[in-house]
Amino acid sequence: MPNDVKAVLSAIALIVGAVLAFWSGSPIRHGFSTFVVVTTIFMVASMWIFPEAGVKKGDVKRVK
Repeated sequence: MPNDVKAVLSAIALIVGAVLAFWSGSPIRHGFSTFVVVTTIFMVASMWIFPEAGVKKGDVKRVK
């Protein structure tokens, strides 16, 4: 995934996580706000740390 797409997706995820955690009309219970924030940060960090799964050129063996 290109870095600019990752950056936009990260920003959207962090905004949505913050809104769900701290908005008074949120559909989640207030006691879960810390869990939502930690999970959102973990998901964004793991998206940046771990590479995307895929096949490298030359790794695929062709069947004759």
